[in-house]
Amino acid sequence: MRNRPIPEATVARLPVYLQALLSLAEDRRQMTVSSEELAQMAGVNAAKVRKDLSYLGSYGTRGVGYDVEYLLYQITRELGLTQDLPAAIIGLGNLGRALASFKGFAERGFKIAALFDVDDSVVGTDVGGITVRHLDDLKDIVTEEGVVIGIIATPPTPAQLVAERLADAGIKSILNFAPAVVKVPPDVTVRKVDLSIELQILSFYQQRNQAIATAREASRRLGTPDSSPQTRR
Repeated sequence: MRNRPIPEATVARLPVYLQALLSLAEDRRQMTVSSEELAQMAGVNAAKVRKDLSYLGSYGTRGVGYDVEYLLYQITRELGLTQDLPAAIIGLGNLGRALASFKGFAERGFKIAALFDVDDSVVGTDVGGITVRHLDDLKDIVTEEGVVIGIIATPPTPAQLVAERLADAGIKSILNFAPAVVKVPPDVTVRKVDLSIELQILSFYQQRNQAIATAREASRRLGTPDSSPQTRR
């Protein structure tokens, strides 16, 4: 039985492994996978894969690898995806509506159980088959629907208030899409998804790739050996 706590960095990689394993199971009907193959699909090294999976009590078989179906079961169980986890979305702007209509949540063990907004023109409308409720009804609906995850999809200004109301309603897990940092009690976990930061990171890599390509082209025209950063030893 596993008795070691799983590091946060490992937890963050488990969904990546899960996605890779699902691809193997669904597309290739592959029964086993080596740590090297899983590492390549997940974008990490094989030693890290083996270390991460050891926290689940899974060590694979030398010369055979890991059983794909069993790994899927282990990771799904560890991530708490063996049952539908009810979630609520607060903020039904463009992003909130897109999230509410996303079918992938149900396929991965999450159920959008409630939608909330404060705009009278939005409250009472139907989005994805769910009637939007006023934020004032949050605590009652959380209790009725057993909501355990709150998703903030508001503009930055009301995000802190929404986080406070979610915590007050008993929500211990919050996914924050608002471009703002929110403060919550110590027993509440917040994961922030900042799309602008992710785009800026992509911009960095794009700029680097362009610089390397430019250096290679200049080297080719000058007839000198390629001296780009990725080819130097």
